[in-house]
Amino acid sequence: MGSRPSRSRSEREQDARHGASATRTPGRRDIMKTITIFGSSLPAEGSTAYEDARRLGRLLAEKGFAVCNGGYGGLMAASARGAREVGGHTIGVTCTIWSGNANPWIVDEVRVDSFMDRLMGLIEQGDAYVVLPGGTGTLAELALVWEMMNKSALARTVGGRKPLLVMAPYWQPVIDCLSQESALNAHGSGQRAPALEMVTMVESPEDAVRSLGLLLDS
Repeated sequence: MGSRPSRSRSEREQDARHGASATRTPGRRDIMKTITIFGSSLPAEGSTAYEDARRLGRLLAEKGFAVCNGGYGGLMAASARGAREVGGHTIGVTCTIWSGNANPWIVDEVRVDSFMDRLMGLIEQGDAYVVLPGGTGTLAELALVWEMMNKSALARTVGGRKPLLVMAPYWQPVIDCLSQESALNAHGSGQRAPALEMVTMVESPEDAVRSLGLLLDS
């Protein structure tokens, strides 16, 4: 994938700096499922979007999931922060094209050299995906993981079909737009586009974690 070796920060240093009290059993990362979270880099602490992402990270960590995201600010920092505050494991996939460092709540940083490597790294890390509110970057992430699972040949690259959760009502207009594809059929069959069956709409962090529990156990 063109990535450099992961850089692991000291757990002791992280716990002292951020107040995370839980310890990780040796080898636990090998059996943990990882949830990749996509979302905006803009929201600041105290905003509804930031606090929702922080709560999502905390709830995922409490359920034993590792949290992966793009490693920078906004909702990436918020979800990693929430996970670390309860001792969870976090992974950040960052890129050398940007000068910024990973946010302080990332334990394992995976540094890559191109935007496409970063996208693929985020997808490959995940056992499931949660798409929070965001802009064009988040839209690109949603579109790529969705299309890779929609096309059977590409799905093999990401290990088959995986749970893809999308936050409503923010992304509802995108879903509504794509639902119009069936109307393009000249015969008017009204057949629902298969890709739409791959998306689970959720309305809160609690709803997302509950849905992940059901989908990953099925």
